[in-house]
Amino acid sequence: MTVVVNAGVVGAHVRETDVNVVLLIGDRAYKLKKPVITDLVDLGTPVRRLAACRREVELNRRLAPDVYLGISSVGDPVDPTADPRAAPTAEHVVVMRRMPDDRRLAHLVRSGAPVEGALRALARTVAVFHAAAPHDPEVTAEGSRDSLQKRWAALVAEVRTTRVVAADVVAAVERLAGRFLEGRAPLIARRCADDRIVDGHGDLVADDVFCLDDGPRVLDCLEFDDRLRFADGLDDAAFLAMDLERLGRPELATAWFDAYAGFSGDPAPAALRHHYVARRAFAQATAACLRAARGDRAAVPDAQAHADLALRHLRTGAVRLVLVGGLPGTGKSTVAGGLADRVGAMLLSGDRVCAELAGHACGEGAATPARADALYAELLHRAGALLERGESVVIDAGWIDHGHREAAAALAARTHSELVVLRCTAPTGTARQRFATHERSISYATTAIAAAMAADSDPWPQARSVDTSGSVARGVEQATVAWSAAVRG
Repeated sequence: MTVVVNAGVVGAHVRETDVNVVLLIGDRAYKLKKPVITDLVDLGTPVRRLAACRREVELNRRLAPDVYLGISSVGDPVDPTADPRAAPTAEHVVVMRRMPDDRRLAHLVRSGAPVEGALRALARTVAVFHAAAPHDPEVTAEGSRDSLQKRWAALVAEVRTTRVVAADVVAAVERLAGRFLEGRAPLIARRCADDRIVDGHGDLVADDVFCLDDGPRVLDCLEFDDRLRFADGLDDAAFLAMDLERLGRPELATAWFDAYAGFSGDPAPAALRHHYVARRAFAQATAACLRAARGDRAAVPDAQAHADLALRHLRTGAVRLVLVGGLPGTGKSTVAGGLADRVGAMLLSGDRVCAELAGHACGEGAATPARADALYAELLHRAGALLERGESVVIDAGWIDHGHREAAAALAARTHSELVVLRCTAPTGTARQRFATHERSISYATTAIAAAMAADSDPWPQARSVDTSGSVARGVEQATVAWSAAVRG
């Protein structure tokens, strides 16, 4: 059919983007492609604009089939076989059902409306969409570690060239993103093998989600470059998490991620969530930098804010190996457990692993050198598998032997993980009182064993001292400060 649009019609509204003009008339929206050629899109001919309209409708009907109604022409239809250099005789528009602005997710979030239920419904919709997405080698390849490294490198190069974001921020983003990917090869490979890489939406922002009574509608997927839509499903979901945080609602970002993980059965570690949010934020920083380079002054603070958001998530998601050492009675197990609970790390207990290996309750201090070596080798073996999968690890053990500490440092270096070393201390009287009042545990530690371990302890000048003579909360707080300070940049 032919549609004649008059922007002067009463009640008509016009909205414009870099590549589209959208006319809102009554219950319809008409999207017209501009004749632009950029680094990302070529809409220089009517034939290319028609192809872009068709592709937009095809892709967006995956998530909003009743919104994208079809394509109509303004004037005479274009002959796809005609010479593309010929003067245009007609244009085409994407015809859409008009969505109510007051049901836009971004509007609801800004107004403080309750959106938790809507986010759960959206998470279910997106999880089902991802599960049904086709999987093939071309799609999966875009989620590989090599592809992710190339994407990060391209983003960093663009931002660095514009000089809109501070050089030290760009350098820190580059270093932390690189460290995460270098050490997480098994995690990324497992994601690919498990078909977690999908042909997704690619541009999931709160402005393009509408929370209707009969369910969510998600509009405006990324259609100009298929490869940019091919990503880990969690990466696709991370775009909205990033946008919710940008809107000042980080708790909604967490709720969204949790709901998506539940519906998709995704066991991804928190570190991977942070990495993908950082990637999406830095991609937005890149786009803002390019706008700023074209003279858009308002884009400068936008670029800097998104770059800072990316850096915060890279710091938070940096994988860490924490050694919590000290003599029996110094509260190291309490500090280690409290720290692991607070930061969401995996906890490995030397006493428990010792008991597993021996088949009965035992204490590290009573072990022979050979058994102690076997214990620490097992602790580090388990820690290594977790670190490669993106899980931070806290190891609660004595760490009195320099060789065992060196082996842990080598593991951290090999897995590109941040190393945190803590040595718990307490006055002798406090330790003795703890032995007298605590119930007998699997460690069977005694004052005599503590004295023997103290005599055998190698100097540990690199360790940060944690005073546990006060409250448990104070000791855990000291450990948490060390956890945060471990990430440079």
